[in-house]
Amino acid sequence: MTDTRPSSKREGPFWPVTAVERAAGTPLQGDLDCDAAIVGAGFTGLRAALRLAEAGAKVAVFEAGEVGHGASGRSGGQVNPMLPVPRPENLLKAVGRTYFERLAEVSLGSADELFDLVRRYQIDCQARQNGWLRVDHSRGARERARAAALEWNRFGAGFEFVDGDQVRRMTGSPVFDSATLAPRGGAVQPLSLVRGLARAAESAGARIYVRSPVTELRRVGERWAMTAGGTAGRHRVAAEKVILATNGYTDGLLAGLKQSILPLTPVQIATRPLGEEEIGPVLPGGQTISDTRRLIMYGRREPDNRIVYGGLGFRRLFAGVGGVEWLLKDVARVFPSIRPESWRFEWDGQIAVTADRVPHFHEPAPGLLAGLGYNGRGVAMSLVMGRVLAERALGAEAASLPFPVSPVRAMPFRGIQFFGHNPAMRLMRLMDSAEFRAR
Repeated sequence: MTDTRPSSKREGPFWPVTAVERAAGTPLQGDLDCDAAIVGAGFTGLRAALRLAEAGAKVAVFEAGEVGHGASGRSGGQVNPMLPVPRPENLLKAVGRTYFERLAEVSLGSADELFDLVRRYQIDCQARQNGWLRVDHSRGARERARAAALEWNRFGAGFEFVDGDQVRRMTGSPVFDSATLAPRGGAVQPLSLVRGLARAAESAGARIYVRSPVTELRRVGERWAMTAGGTAGRHRVAAEKVILATNGYTDGLLAGLKQSILPLTPVQIATRPLGEEEIGPVLPGGQTISDTRRLIMYGRREPDNRIVYGGLGFRRLFAGVGGVEWLLKDVARVFPSIRPESWRFEWDGQIAVTADRVPHFHEPAPGLLAGLGYNGRGVAMSLVMGRVLAERALGAEAASLPFPVSPVRAMPFRGIQFFGHNPAMRLMRLMDSAEFRAR
């Protein structure tokens, strides 16, 4: 029986419970001059700050909340080495032949890059590279997934296939018969990772200002002028370069940038630490899991024997977020050994989706850079983007980057997608369910 307790009976976000000590950071206290100003203290912004500071730049990072307050500290923490485009031909169509192989290479290697970064800076974030299982919800999905994986393997993906009893042993679920395994995938404690990046950036010389939203950005001569600060007061910031790293939380600071992406709302739940009788069969090898449905589920087993489970939620018409009820029903089917009353935490975040399902790199004016739109693969790809943004700010030629520099354009039919998202989700869920029953 599904736990129907109201959300108020469950606690909020789980990651703060097991995260390392919070990063320092202070509110901005006065006017400031710097080489590079970064808006957003998540994975993208902090990776850029670390690279720039190590190159000797005077760097300041501005965050409206605390470090990792947005999607970086609320994500599922799955490190999936693949862009969410079905086949190589889709990526080729999105970015063109010049950038296709570059972006394929960095995306398929993004998990390795993340785990290398964690080792290099000794970031304590429960990092484990045990693989990612993408299970098939239907026979048709299995055929499509395997055909696509074989194509990606031509570019070095290294995907493997598992079937039957092997899948059921690896997942601990009785409902899946086949899966694609990405051995280079894995998981991190996302809030610990973002806090560890903040410490590394500060150690390299970057300054991080929390509770200091940027409310104005304009070009003044050869430099950029910003207004930043919160309750401690508004202050002027002058910078040679500005990097916008706000992803799903992008606002109107740069005209048109918010309209270039569609914000979506993942929801997640987590259990208390479980006894062996509950958790015993679930993901015993430590792989992460997701599936091939249109509205996917994803999950993982924590080192302290908790389960984290997520999917796509929705904004209610007047207030709040829905979707937890669906998660509770779905996880009871996928992992039946877990008791309904064991789910103790629930939370949501906001991700950014682009029309072509690949990240976008923008340079709308001299010295102004933006990177966003990770389409649900942000843990690894946001770190790649942060590094590339920093390299461009340090003078790398645009033509040498793995991302094409694209103009800021409004997403086609964004308004229809935004307001039609909830009914579209209901339809997709019905289609997923019909395919699952017919398999």
